[in-house]
Amino acid sequence: MPNTKTYTLIVVPDDNSPVARYRVSKSLRIQVVAVALFVCALLVAASAHYLQVARDAAENRILRDENLSLRGQLKTVRERVDHIGSTLDRVERFDQKLRAITLMSEADRGLAIGPTSSPPEVQTSQLPRTASSAAPRVLTSRLDRLAATAGRQEQSLQELTEYFQDQKSLLASTPSIWPARGWVTSDFGQRLDPYTADRMMHAGIDIAAEPGKPIYAPSNATVVFAASEGSYGNVIVLDHGYGIKTRYGHLAEMLVKVGDRIKRGAQLGSVGNTGRSTGPHLHYEVRVNGIPQNPRKFVLDE
Repeated sequence: MPNTKTYTLIVVPDDNSPVARYRVSKSLRIQVVAVALFVCALLVAASAHYLQVARDAAENRILRDENLSLRGQLKTVRERVDHIGSTLDRVERFDQKLRAITLMSEADRGLAIGPTSSPPEVQTSQLPRTASSAAPRVLTSRLDRLAATAGRQEQSLQELTEYFQDQKSLLASTPSIWPARGWVTSDFGQRLDPYTADRMMHAGIDIAAEPGKPIYAPSNATVVFAASEGSYGNVIVLDHGYGIKTRYGHLAEMLVKVGDRIKRGAQLGSVGNTGRSTGPHLHYEVRVNGIPQNPRKFVLDE
């Protein structure tokens, strides 16, 4: 016999209504339970899907905010790169102008060690200027090129710095002030010798002054000679570097000795009348690489 086992569901109302009886078969009960379980599974799956969607939405919001922040930062970086590029352009133009002024761009002078301008492929003026269209890869490439250009400009400016430092040293070593105050009684060039009346070359200038008047160093130098020397009498010779030497003759007193390093304006001695001299005066010479030069060419405080 088939299984016809059933369950009776009795519903008893509170009022005087008749009692209701319902017969439920076992198969129907199983179907109801299966449907209930299926509905519960659907609810669980729907809840899990909703939670996943909500989590993804939250992550999307975070990513969107981060994306906006990164875009802002990238725009700022692009603007700074553009600013750096413009600055390097100005520095390069200034560098070329300084080289033109100092003649450092002349190849035969041998002063320009490195390149004086950027190669065509790295000229900052050729870099793209539209910040909104620059991709991160392009931006990285621009940064690399800017770094290379900055390195070249640093080397070039270092050369200029060394050049000007050398010029500063040269200026400090150039005999540019009068070594003594008085009046010039004999200039540089051909003249009649006061003793022989022969026409001879006068390698310096004679500055007449009262005996004992101080004699000053016209620039920074090292004393290389300080002694009596024939017709020059008491002589001091200074080496200023760069092939420049000065000579001071007929001194009454010498206040420096060989090896002393002196600064412009330091007293060397005093005006005298030693050696072959017709009266108290200073014989002053300037020699460049051993060749006598007119001292007036170097004096700035006329």
